[in-house]
Amino acid sequence: MNKKISLSDLRFFEMKLFLITLIFVTSINLLSSQGEKKFFDPMDVFDLSWASDPQVSPDGKTIVYVRKSNNIMFDNTSSNLWQISVDGKHHQPLFSGLNNYQSPRWSPDGKKLAFISDESDANQIHIRWLDSTESAVISNLQESPSSLSWSPNGKWLAFTMNVKSPIEAIVEPRSKPEGAEWAERPITIVNTRYQYDGQGIVDPAYRHVFIVSSDGGSVRQLTNGDFNHNGSLTWSLDSQQVYFSAYRSNNWELVSNEADIYSIDIETGELDQITTQSGAERSPTMSPNGKYIAFSSQERRPLAFTPKRIALVETQNKKIRILSESLDGDADNIIWAEDGQSLYFSYDEKGIRNIGEIALNGKYEKIIGGLGGTTIGRPYLSGGFHVANNIFAYTHGTSDRPSDIGVIRNNQKTVITSLNKNLLGHRKLGMVNEITYNSSFDGQEIQGWYITPPDFDPSKQYPLILEIHGGPHLAYGPSFSAELQIMAAAGYIVFYNNYRGSLSYGEDFALLLQYKYSSQEDFADHMSGIDALIKKGFVDSKNLFIAGGSAGGIATAYAVGLTDRFNAAVAAKPVINWLSKPLTADSMVGQIYHQFPGPPWEHLEHYWKRSPLSLVGNVTTPTLLLTGENDRRTPISETEQFYQALRLRGIDSAMVRLPNTSHSIASKPSRLISKVDHILAWFERYQSDPEEIN
Repeated sequence: MNKKISLSDLRFFEMKLFLITLIFVTSINLLSSQGEKKFFDPMDVFDLSWASDPQVSPDGKTIVYVRKSNNIMFDNTSSNLWQISVDGKHHQPLFSGLNNYQSPRWSPDGKKLAFISDESDANQIHIRWLDSTESAVISNLQESPSSLSWSPNGKWLAFTMNVKSPIEAIVEPRSKPEGAEWAERPITIVNTRYQYDGQGIVDPAYRHVFIVSSDGGSVRQLTNGDFNHNGSLTWSLDSQQVYFSAYRSNNWELVSNEADIYSIDIETGELDQITTQSGAERSPTMSPNGKYIAFSSQERRPLAFTPKRIALVETQNKKIRILSESLDGDADNIIWAEDGQSLYFSYDEKGIRNIGEIALNGKYEKIIGGLGGTTIGRPYLSGGFHVANNIFAYTHGTSDRPSDIGVIRNNQKTVITSLNKNLLGHRKLGMVNEITYNSSFDGQEIQGWYITPPDFDPSKQYPLILEIHGGPHLAYGPSFSAELQIMAAAGYIVFYNNYRGSLSYGEDFALLLQYKYSSQEDFADHMSGIDALIKKGFVDSKNLFIAGGSAGGIATAYAVGLTDRFNAAVAAKPVINWLSKPLTADSMVGQIYHQFPGPPWEHLEHYWKRSPLSLVGNVTTPTLLLTGENDRRTPISETEQFYQALRLRGIDSAMVRLPNTSHSIASKPSRLISKVDHILAWFERYQSDPEEIN
């Protein structure tokens, strides 16, 4: 006997079938989406993490490092402390959350960790007792400390900190009637260096050396006077003297690139000047046997680039010798080997940061390359390392990942973290390719890189963005860049180069732009690279775009005065008028001395020739200008001059002003995203239909 099926039973069956089908289809789609990688999206910036400042424990077993990550709710970058064993195990946070933790420093016996944190609202010095996992604040400071350094006996921590100086008013303020509302009192400025980018106009303050007991208590100021005393700091082996750098001259504000090494006795306050030569001697570090102090030595000369050398001074007779004469470039991050017979350091070569070792006879060799990945916005050379007990920890960066922690032990190199695997392992990124070519100006070889869009097809043609680095005496490399990956994901070939004047190619190359920035010479370096890529067949010559920030913004503004080949341009935080910029920016003293033949009132023609404003009458390229309103390095008045000149000439242009933002316009994650959004939106306006390949 057949059972009769009711209408309700049928509907229930249909609903059940529908749900089963829906679950099945959803599962298939989910599996498909998991297998198919997405392009890098601007909002992915909020999910990036990267490592910096690794510190190896004295026994060589554990690494503590600063782990940085972006926060989408607070639009900032937080710094937390993580630890990991050198074999990659036991990876866990020491301090994490919304507060910032930085500058971890192991005590000599490895039982304590000093660090700086703002978890008490202001930045203070903290100690972590590693055997009990207890932590405590050991300072009560009014200003932020820096350059933490343990004494060899573990009893003291030395650091530097600003101390404000009273301002002498020109007139005494008048007394106002009770209840009266008067205008704010005038601000009196009498010091030469009165402004700093990111801080604005500042009250007079001088940096001094302090010590505090590692058990906590009151801090004690060691140095005095209206001078700046800077780290890094190092101690004598008996824990009685602290060494630092300073330029203790009455005219220090008017002098660029001068500093000497000093020591001060922590009991008597006796000051001893260790070096007296002209130039900058900085970053002292005591040898394991106390016989030498190694330091960074830089000649003082009126040139835009002078290499930093590794130097030694004997503690007994103060005799100085330079170790790294044969190294054609900067030597940084100097650390003694445990046997005192050599030093480790970092140096840059052809767009790559390396760790090197130099013996006391001056012979050096490369240990490893590939440091980087700590500047996630643009692909600047970056990264650092630390070594203890013959174990190296370094920031390992690649073209498709920000920095992880790399380790060298027993001559074996291992990357022991993968901070972005869960994000970037599921993103299809643009591929970074190297290119070398000769400049049309003089045949000079130039190194560059280009990023192809994800799913790149060499049989097609793509629009191209030339992105120019700042400095100009800095360098890009084949490192991960969130900004440039976003551009590539939007369908562009992104080209960047280390044009003449860039670092990592030696002193002669760096000085090719002496008194010539900007010029037709660096312009030729850029255009020759574009032509070399066009010859490869995959660049649409009718869709060329140019962008750059700071020195790159200058080059962009200068380029559109020399050519009409670009469909559109974006000049971020540029200098437009060299006659006005040096006398309105915070870099006045150093810039005039190092980059120009003299002050602007003595060399009007030279300053004007270097200025993009001198070429504004030639500009036909639609140009967007992008600058922070609080920029003190390339003040927004420079942007305003170019914008108003372009508007007077009827050139399609726009000015984007970023409120409450300094020269670091991408310092907040949302600002980085907004910067690239504006660049791409501006370029999209002026794209023409792609060419067909014959």
